[in-house]
Amino acid sequence: MLGGIASVQLGAAVAKTLFGEVPPTGMVWLRLVTSAVVLGLLARPALRGRSREDWLVVIGFGVTLGVMNWAIYQSFARIPLGIAVTIEFVGPLTLAVLGSRRPRDLLWVGLAAAGVLALGLQPGDVTLAGVAFALLAGAAWAAYILLSARTGTRWPGLDGLAVASIVATLLLTPGALLVSGEALLDPRIIGLGAAVGLLSSVVPYSFEMVALRSIRPAVFSILMSLEPAAAALAAIVVLGELLTLTQWLAVACVVVASVGATRSGQRQVIGEPAPD
Repeated sequence: MLGGIASVQLGAAVAKTLFGEVPPTGMVWLRLVTSAVVLGLLARPALRGRSREDWLVVIGFGVTLGVMNWAIYQSFARIPLGIAVTIEFVGPLTLAVLGSRRPRDLLWVGLAAAGVLALGLQPGDVTLAGVAFALLAGAAWAAYILLSARTGTRWPGLDGLAVASIVATLLLTPGALLVSGEALLDPRIIGLGAAVGLLSSVVPYSFEMVALRSIRPAVFSILMSLEPAAAALAAIVVLGELLTLTQWLAVACVVVASVGATRSGQRQVIGEPAPD
């Protein structure tokens, strides 16, 4: 699980180093193409005999997948990677809190909001556009979680994810070709884009599947809360993007809020009494 988290954030950091050669839209398109090709070959999804509802769900899943990836790439093209992922994580955090009926869980919303607000008060390296794209990515991430569950009930194995990856790729193709042009024909850029796709999609998906065979979903969800901190560390190592003490405290607020909301939600699902 930790390997998957490290891989996806390392892939994002490597992608950002290439934004001077290929725009974010083109880079995320290369990532999705890689994912679609690899997952398509692995899954070989059966398309015949699918109902209209099956197609509506998987197409919606693919649209949210495309928007989520496109928006977060647009965000960390404008603001530090660690800050972008921290703000993005508000999406699944809000979803976790909305699934709870405990008034006390509003504390986690307040803690996360305080963290995001602290990020916004830092001058110089946070822009309105970057924050807006991160929030859009967070909303798409929440929708992705919901549609992923519905897709899994209608499409076996990796079939749904493979089809959704193809849908996301087709969705971004016109924009990628328009803004990236001949850069997408450069063998070096194609190779680096494929590497980003492997790091950001194929490796994490595979690792997560293996992890879920041996750890409980509750542990999985809590470990996912480490994403903002992992993004900040990857940005330091690859990009030299250092965060201030206030920004690190803001990241910590969102991580703690995510862990707290996840634990509360899991207790409620399994019927355990929450501690006072």
